[in-house]
Amino acid sequence: MTRIFVPKDVTALALGANKLVAKFEAEARARGLSIEIIRTGSRGMFFLEPLIEVETGEGRIGYGPVSSSDVVSLFDAGFLAGGPHALRIGRPEEHPFLARQTRLTFARCGIIDPLSLTDYAEHDGWRGLARAIEIGPATIVAEVTKSGLRGRGGAGFPTGIKWKTVADTVADRRYVVCNADEGDSGTFADRMIMEGDPFALIEGMTICAIGVGATKGYIYCRSEYPHAGKTFAEAIRIAREAGYLGPNIKGSPYSFELEVRMGAGAYVCGEETALLESLEGKRGIVRAKPPLPAHKGLFARPTVVNNVLSLVAVPTVLDKGADFYAGFGFGRSRGTMPLQIAGNVRYGGLFETAFGLSLGEIVDSIGGGTLSGRPVRAVQCGGPLGAYFPRTLFDTPYDYEAFAARDGLIGHGGIVIFDDTVDMAKMARFAMEFCAIESCGKCTPCRIGSTRGVEVVDHVLNGVKPAENIALLEDLCNTMKFGSLCALGGFAPYPVTSAIRHFREDFAPRVLAAAE
Repeated sequence: MTRIFVPKDVTALALGANKLVAKFEAEARARGLSIEIIRTGSRGMFFLEPLIEVETGEGRIGYGPVSSSDVVSLFDAGFLAGGPHALRIGRPEEHPFLARQTRLTFARCGIIDPLSLTDYAEHDGWRGLARAIEIGPATIVAEVTKSGLRGRGGAGFPTGIKWKTVADTVADRRYVVCNADEGDSGTFADRMIMEGDPFALIEGMTICAIGVGATKGYIYCRSEYPHAGKTFAEAIRIAREAGYLGPNIKGSPYSFELEVRMGAGAYVCGEETALLESLEGKRGIVRAKPPLPAHKGLFARPTVVNNVLSLVAVPTVLDKGADFYAGFGFGRSRGTMPLQIAGNVRYGGLFETAFGLSLGEIVDSIGGGTLSGRPVRAVQCGGPLGAYFPRTLFDTPYDYEAFAARDGLIGHGGIVIFDDTVDMAKMARFAMEFCAIESCGKCTPCRIGSTRGVEVVDHVLNGVKPAENIALLEDLCNTMKFGSLCALGGFAPYPVTSAIRHFREDFAPRVLAAAE
């Protein structure tokens, strides 16, 4: 029986993967052939989805992008034995997009059946947890600290220091909360993990719980990810039945329970304190700090709030050691970062690599430039509130400090590419409008500043005292950046000020421009 691997993540489903499976099964029956279809996550090469793979004596051979209309010709070409076909890409791991990657966090994604404990264990799963149980809480935290792992949600705060703060805070109960409210435009890494390798997140959260002394954890998943939430909830059930969750994990003295909670679609709930409010059943508005969640978080108890990518990196740190993980990277940015390349780009998808590549390498060499074939004009890094980088800054190394030195941020790893038809003044206006819509309303700089920001951009574009209003807009951005309670209002100025700084010609009055 020949095994065919077909992804079942949302990207593949949207492109007809389920219809493809039905077509494969029907065609095999008609030809009297025996096949077994294994559903996997995605490899992250979205320009090839649905990418199907066939198990042959030479390893898996990939074909993509495959549609239902290709199925008959694939059988005719002998694809079950890896036969030649126009859609054949050879061994996926030898494809240039994958061969250049360093996959630590996404090593299993697209390869295993996401809900198979056997697959997970056979691909180095649970080894980090086994070592964590062996070395105990204090050494776990020390190992994560030594690895140099920093929060992958955007802030880049050292993960080990956060864990130690929670572990050292006296309390009757501690919590681990995973922020899976992946709301940044052009990002999809959290979803890929939850749909393609959910046991890795369970393992990472369990290690964290043992490290800080927590017995209860929550995954806060965005409402737009129902498929990921369903897959992850099923993974929790399977892991619990197998003894990887619940009381006395695998015979150890440690216990940990886990639940999935679905959000209601508010972008601000990606901010950790608003997320905690929402988890407690309240309206998702930010809290003033201090106290930090590490001291007084969920239900006023010490709480680790980490992003999906931070927690999924932990099993590798524990399994292979802190020195191994810290051996990758650049400057103070250690380990690997799953880049999510999107927008007007030829090769969109997930590219995991050590920190340190230049932005130009990512956009031109890996992304292949724009899909439209026009010149790249701007790249937005770090989500809808990230700065725009022009080509003159493409020598910027991809790491936290280098981006901060150029008034940017890497955020959650989203990289959105625009060609030379983009109107940067409209993008600046969109940033203010987005903030005005998504603001929780608690602090004045964000609530009022964003609405005034939209008005001021409109004044500039309508030719109303443009120089004075651009100066006013920059002053408003400073007020929001330093006066807002959280990153929503604090980061909204990044796309606005970077657009003004690097693309000032787009802020010419539209009435005059039209007349010219």
